[in-house]
Amino acid sequence: MTSQEKIPHFELIHVIVKDGLGSKILKEAKKCGVSGGTLCIGRGTISNKILKLLAITDMKKEIVMMISNRKTTTKTLEHLNKVFHFEKPNHGIVFTTSLTSLMGTRSCQIDDDDERGDGKIMYQNIMAVVDKGKAEDVIESAQKAGSKGGTILNARGSGVHETSKLFSMDIEPEKEIVMILSDENYTEAIVTKIREDLKIDEPGNGIIFVQDVNQTYGIYE
Repeated sequence: MTSQEKIPHFELIHVIVKDGLGSKILKEAKKCGVSGGTLCIGRGTISNKILKLLAITDMKKEIVMMISNRKTTTKTLEHLNKVFHFEKPNHGIVFTTSLTSLMGTRSCQIDDDDERGDGKIMYQNIMAVVDKGKAEDVIESAQKAGSKGGTILNARGSGVHETSKLFSMDIEPEKEIVMILSDENYTEAIVTKIREDLKIDEPGNGIIFVQDVNQTYGIYE
C-alpha cells in the first residue's frame, strides 16, 4: 500500500452487556450490515459497600466485538441503542475504537465516501493484562485515581503447552485482561496509579495500553 492510497476507516465496536444478551446484540447488528463478531465472557465490577458485605461485587458480562466501516458503525450504534436502550442505567455500554489496518476478511464493505473525521476524543479505553488474581488490584488502583469500575476478561491458551499472544506477550490460563473506559482527563492518573501499585514496569508483571474512543453510548457521569 502506497502513501497515496486511501486507507478506509474501519472501527471496532465494543458492546458490554449482561449475560445472555450477546447473541441478541449480534443478531440486531447484522440487520444493519455488520457481518459478524466475537463474543467474550467477562465480569463487571461493582463499587458498593453493601454489595461487598453480601459478597455480590461481580456481575457476569458478555463483551461483543464487531468490525465495520464508519457509516455502518453509526447506523449500527443508533439501531442497538433503540433496541436495547443504553440510555437507561445498567443496560450496557457501547464504544468504538479505530483500526489502522484490516486483513483476513472480505466481509467489511469499503465506502469511498467514508471520512475519518476529526472529532474531539473524550474517552479512552485502558487495557491491562496481568496475572490471574491481580485484576481486582488493577480495578482498586484505578478507582483510587478516579475510575468508576471496569470489565475483567479471563485470557486462556488453547492447551497446556500452547499459549495465545497479545502484543507479543504470552496469554496463558493464569492471565486476566482488565478493560477500563476512562474520561480522557483521568486516563494518565489511572494508568500511573496502576503502574505504580502493580509494578507494571518490572518484567513479567503485565502490560498496559490505551486506545482512543470515537463514539459512546451508556456512559453516565
